[in-house]
Amino acid sequence: MEHPADRWAARRPPKPLPAGLSNTVPPLKRRRRQTDNTPVSRRLRDHGPVLVFATAGVWAMSFVALYGFGWNDYETEVAPAYGALTSGHLWQFLTLAPGYGGSLELRAPFAFLPGLWGGGAVAIYQAVSIPCLIAAALLAVWLVARMRALGHNRLARATALGLCVVNPVTLYALQLGHPEELLGAVLCVAAVLSAQRGQAGWSGLLLGLAIVNKQWALLAIGPVLVALPAHRWRAIAVAGTVAVCFYVPLLLPAYVGHASGSGTAAVTDSGSGTIFQPWQLWWFLGSHGQVVRDTFGVLKVGYRTPPAWLQNLPHPLIIALSVPATLLAVRRGRRDAMLLLAFLFAIRFALDSWDTVYYPLPFIFALLAWETLQRKRPPVLSLAATTVVWLVFIVAPAHLSADAQSAAFLIVAVPTLLALGTALFAPSARLRPFRRAAPTVRLGPRAPVVPS
Repeated sequence: MEHPADRWAARRPPKPLPAGLSNTVPPLKRRRRQTDNTPVSRRLRDHGPVLVFATAGVWAMSFVALYGFGWNDYETEVAPAYGALTSGHLWQFLTLAPGYGGSLELRAPFAFLPGLWGGGAVAIYQAVSIPCLIAAALLAVWLVARMRALGHNRLARATALGLCVVNPVTLYALQLGHPEELLGAVLCVAAVLSAQRGQAGWSGLLLGLAIVNKQWALLAIGPVLVALPAHRWRAIAVAGTVAVCFYVPLLLPAYVGHASGSGTAAVTDSGSGTIFQPWQLWWFLGSHGQVVRDTFGVLKVGYRTPPAWLQNLPHPLIIALSVPATLLAVRRGRRDAMLLLAFLFAIRFALDSWDTVYYPLPFIFALLAWETLQRKRPPVLSLAATTVVWLVFIVAPAHLSADAQSAAFLIVAVPTLLALGTALFAPSARLRPFRRAAPTVRLGPRAPVVPS
């Protein structure tokens, strides 16, 4: 039986609300689905962990490798130039710039940062080196994001991140005072990646900065042109303009006659000098019988001296070989531009008589970029290359003679060059079986069957 109060509530009209109010009650919380679908939250969810690990990697590498420079090339090649620059002597900076003076120009703004808190020479060394690590971390974040879009698993993405940010070869490059080698590798890879995306202006800018950083980046011109679908002349014009803007100041001291010769090294250094390392293809053409010492005067037991005709050959030869290699790779199309870059960098560290532990670093980065974007598996080739470089350049010298070190280098370098060349110029050859085909037996015509 219905209660009388219920009948009264049903007949009573609802009380009107003041103007501007409604009976609709707003939700106290946004729906979880709407919150997760915002662009900012999606990017944080996808890229936040990678950014955190990349930042931690940059800090770790800086802490381990950038604590001083009194024993490496930075002490003699870079510190005097930056010391003059931070003291306000721009002309002396241009005069003292080493063979890679363009890299010093690129990183010059960071040299002034320690002055804000009264930092000394070590702080300047760290300030001009950490940006190179940050560049590698940014490349790692981009590669991992691209790998996520391509469906790579977490193991593959984690391996690529580690090889980019905390590569042991990078560690030794920093300890030897050459962070610019890492910066050049990142700029070359980024230039080819931009070219593959059809961005002629950006690829030209990155290529120009890479050439300014170090002259071996001239090897990246061919891969950039192969990767670009159009507007190749625009990329060349941009790269050339950037390079001229940085190299002209380095030529000024020699032009006016006030430099002693070191100021022009960034432009004129094209030979291999007297440095002759065992980790290159020319080693066994050298001769024993002369005393060989390093830059600190330490005797190098078992080292050879190069033949006279080899003094100025390797660097021009490497650049010359890049031309036919690029022309042959054009037939393969834009897809193999990054593999071409890796192949040219492999030629560089195999034929350069100055070869040392950080010379294969650009090759490793180019191989890593190609492998992560073309193969749906962890970058095992890049990981193997890093391991082999560590074994040959770091572990072997403590246990093997110079000739044995060279032999170990040849054992891994020659098959690497052959494999890269086969994958680049004859990809179908690697799929052919190496066994001999079974002989075929020719049968005569069958006799007609006669019914019985």
